[in-house]
Amino acid sequence: MADSTAPGALAARLTGRPATGERRMSGTLAEVTLDDGRVVVVKLGDGPGAAQAEAAGLRWLAEADAVRVPAVYGHDGGRLVIDRVAQGAPSATAATRLGGALAAVHATGAPAFGAPPPGGPKEAYIGRAPMRNVPGTDWPAWYAEHRVLPYLRRAVDDGTIRPAEAAVVEDVCARLPDLAGPAEPPARLHGDLWNGNVLWGADGHAWLIDPAAHGGHRETDLAMLDLFGCPHLDLVLAGYQEAAPLADGWTERVGLHQLFPLLVHAVLFGRGYAEQAVETARAALAR
Repeated sequence: MADSTAPGALAARLTGRPATGERRMSGTLAEVTLDDGRVVVVKLGDGPGAAQAEAAGLRWLAEADAVRVPAVYGHDGGRLVIDRVAQGAPSATAATRLGGALAAVHATGAPAFGAPPPGGPKEAYIGRAPMRNVPGTDWPAWYAEHRVLPYLRRAVDDGTIRPAEAAVVEDVCARLPDLAGPAEPPARLHGDLWNGNVLWGADGHAWLIDPAAHGGHRETDLAMLDLFGCPHLDLVLAGYQEAAPLADGWTERVGLHQLFPLLVHAVLFGRGYAEQAVETARAALAR
């Protein structure tokens, strides 16, 4: 009797097509070949509600009809079924297109800062770290309360960041109204836009995967691309600026927006990222 919990069985049920092959890629990922030749990915979520959050995020990004994301077939039992992206190599053309596409997605907007995608849970994830989506109307206050301080407190509790170092980050939070730049409306964010979540497709376009989508500040997505490196980042930014110019002084605010992912990484991966977060906070205060 076939295993009804196997990735192939789940893919067949959610796509409506029989599975003809299955390849385990890791403990959390499998590729399944369907009888029509398509290949889908079955992914185990990082925690309760993670598959639901990712599915909702991918659909929300797709609704903008601007950036390429894998089609979602559904989720069940903490597992998600999506199309596989056929990968190619980074190119200047794809990078410029990505910048314009990101600008269009951001401009589609969100109901509030911290708003989850329709159908997405309040208790979501960024990677393996819990991320709470709580709507707010004032970006500096919301960013401090729901994106910086929760991870700072966790890092202090874990002993990864020392109390004296935490005070530096808290000072940045207190000064956010002055450091944040001009007010902007909530943007529709990918939310976890590091280079590993950008796939350079065989079709000559960049595809986005693994979102932690929510309403936020558009500079946050761009700052995360910068933090961990992205091929042809200068062209991504040029494409973005041509479509939707960023507010004056945005380059000085990159570190401010990087505090969130750096503190998440400090919680997940330890002291090296904690030191980088504290140095980033000190640089923001020195502006």
